[in-house]
Amino acid sequence: MTSEPSWDFYRTFLAVLEHGSLSAAARDLGLTQPTVGRHIDALEQSVGAELFTRSQQGLLPTDAALVLKPYAETLASTAAALLRAATGSREEVSGTVRISASEVIGTEVLPPILAGLQAQYPELIVELSASDIVEDLLQREADIAVRMVAPAQEALLARHVGVISLGLFAHKRYIERHGKPETIADLRRHKLIGFDRQTAYIRSMVKRYPMLDGISFSFRSDHSIVLHNALRSGIGISFYQIPLAKRDANLQRLLPEVELTIDTWIVMHENLKTSPRCRVTFDALVAGLLDYAKGNDTPEGQ
Repeated sequence: MTSEPSWDFYRTFLAVLEHGSLSAAARDLGLTQPTVGRHIDALEQSVGAELFTRSQQGLLPTDAALVLKPYAETLASTAAALLRAATGSREEVSGTVRISASEVIGTEVLPPILAGLQAQYPELIVELSASDIVEDLLQREADIAVRMVAPAQEALLARHVGVISLGLFAHKRYIERHGKPETIADLRRHKLIGFDRQTAYIRSMVKRYPMLDGISFSFRSDHSIVLHNALRSGIGISFYQIPLAKRDANLQRLLPEVELTIDTWIVMHENLKTSPRCRVTFDALVAGLLDYAKGNDTPEGQ
């Protein structure tokens, strides 16, 4: 390496990697295309290697770019964490806190909890990443995470908030058309909704109810919210979080003897325990999810 590249070059590099073109990266970053091109040229000169090749599909990363990518992503995460830390006072609950949660928890459960939190602390800014991809707290990709597995990493503070129960549900329109299964074996003649790949809960379901091994789904998706909306649309029968189902009178539980549970944890890097904004957010998530796991809704603004 002949010189120390600017962080702006790495940010531009990641945008070109994501979009596959200089023009799209420029639009994303609010820069001009020539500026993006100069950033890439300068980074290539600094690292002494070509980073992209042109093709009919756009700019393709070279092997050197793929080697550089995880380090650039780490820089991006660190820069974002630095900015979040800089926005908050050590004495006041203000600034930005980033939360990572699964699609379902992030979209269906956390918003009313966070509404109450922000009503209490108006200067608190929340970034919520709702994805089934687990973000790395040690790399500061998020400040706090809601996890469905016990954390294995050291240097993390974790609070177990209990288990969330899942049961089999169908919309009343589906039941009117197809009737109710009376036994687990009856499920094979019904339309079932599920993931298009093996998941932990499917493996758990089959382990606990072996007669379901080899069961097929008539509606599949790799997106949790799509599956939930399919259930609400009356497409078929699906596992659904029991506390969520209580919010919709049109969903009816089937085969109550069939039930799965998922552990729930709130996790935070131990270095953030003295941060007022992270501490109050951690405590609010613990209290809100304890209520949720017990089947008690958290009203907005409470």
